[in-house]
Amino acid sequence: MMDTTVLDRSRFEVKLGEYAVGPATALSDATALTSAQDYRRGSSRMMPVGKEDIAAKVPSAEYHASRKVDGEFTVLNFVDGQAFSINPGGTVRIGLPWLDEAAQLLSQAKVRSARIAGELYVYNDQRRPRVHDVNKIARGPKSDSDLQNLRFAPFDVIQIDEQDPSDVYASTFQTLESLFGDSQYNAPVETRVVQDRSEIKQLFVEWVEGQDAEGLVLRSDTAGLFKIKPRHTLDVVVVGFTESTDDRQGLLHDLLVAVMRTDGSLQVLTRVGGGFSEEQRRQMLSDLKDMVVESEYVEVNSDYVAYQMVRPEWIIEISCLDLISQTTRGGHVNRMVVAFDEEQDSYRVVRRMPLATAISPQFIRRREDKQLHPKDVSAAQVAELVEVSLIDSDALSFTLPTTQVIKREVFTKVLKGETMVRKFVLLKTNKERTTDDFPAYVLHYTDYSPNRKEPLQREVNVSSSESQIEALFLAMKQANIKKGWSEVS
Repeated sequence: MMDTTVLDRSRFEVKLGEYAVGPATALSDATALTSAQDYRRGSSRMMPVGKEDIAAKVPSAEYHASRKVDGEFTVLNFVDGQAFSINPGGTVRIGLPWLDEAAQLLSQAKVRSARIAGELYVYNDQRRPRVHDVNKIARGPKSDSDLQNLRFAPFDVIQIDEQDPSDVYASTFQTLESLFGDSQYNAPVETRVVQDRSEIKQLFVEWVEGQDAEGLVLRSDTAGLFKIKPRHTLDVVVVGFTESTDDRQGLLHDLLVAVMRTDGSLQVLTRVGGGFSEEQRRQMLSDLKDMVVESEYVEVNSDYVAYQMVRPEWIIEISCLDLISQTTRGGHVNRMVVAFDEEQDSYRVVRRMPLATAISPQFIRRREDKQLHPKDVSAAQVAELVEVSLIDSDALSFTLPTTQVIKREVFTKVLKGETMVRKFVLLKTNKERTTDDFPAYVLHYTDYSPNRKEPLQREVNVSSSESQIEALFLAMKQANIKKGWSEVS
């Protein structure tokens, strides 16, 4: 049983047996979450490279090349002989077989405390694991076998016994091997040392093309970090464009493209500015100018030039190196959903909903054999590659969870014959896991004094922590409710 000095067990939801899930605010040490988020933010600077660009973009150096595991980035925390995991979104997990084994191995190695970065994945000896599998089992395991198949692949040391790891990755990986080399549930990521770019290509062919690995991760103390992945192809619809400026005026700058949701709405995916010939840029711009329509939605390109929206008629094929559906803090990557009104020949805004960020998108070709239909430009193309929340929800009629009033306290005071009012309202939005547009908690303070020059004043505070917002509620009430104020029932 996890020590209550490490976490508040009462705030965890039991999923199966000893396995339970809780929020980061249930931990006694708030740095566990910030450490996971900081590491994730740093790793986002890893340069993505396609196989075809290895020679041009990867410097010649010695690398530790690791098999990229398709899972959920997670940090193993070990303290006081016990282990828990936390991801950048603040989800804490306890009571899993891999955590029990990790605690045992670290205790045997005389480690007092540790933070180890790795991938939480689902073991499957028939096919490569997918992040979808992790989410499915972690949210609703059906058996002990499911729990045993949730495993951890460590790839870096964040801290051991409050000491930072060596600056030499070879030493760091040796530490991981010494700690977890004989592990059943915590085996380090498969890693080989490669000396040049030809060996990198050979390993890509062996692991990625031959064994369906997600990709390679290259680490070099001198050359940096690289992610080598196969390019994904997607069929998308063009919804907007911008023209180049200055000496390139008259040429297409880039396209704004979208995918179609099951309800027929269009969700903006990415901007595509590469892969065009000069002749294509000239001809496409001329044709697209004849397709311009009105739009409530406005977006700008990297030069802050607004896209001209066009009728959703062109289907194109694009490629990208990667799709990322989470921010560095574990939140959703939200993209605008729009609806095209054929009678009005215009777009209207629907709402933002989760989708993904496309890394290094490139134009491949027009797809005149495709039509604007969910079968041809489906948002499911994205969901097949990364986990996308609410991908099957009807965006046109989607409603957010109802906000809950946790506390509402009203006080009055009569001064010079006038009644003053001070009101404190604490809300739980219940929307923070659905959209990043809302905080988890909101504290709203209203101060009405009719004798004042500005009678009505308001103050709003937000937080992702229930304990923090409760403390703010108490502090604000103590600061503003003194002698003479009476609570209204």
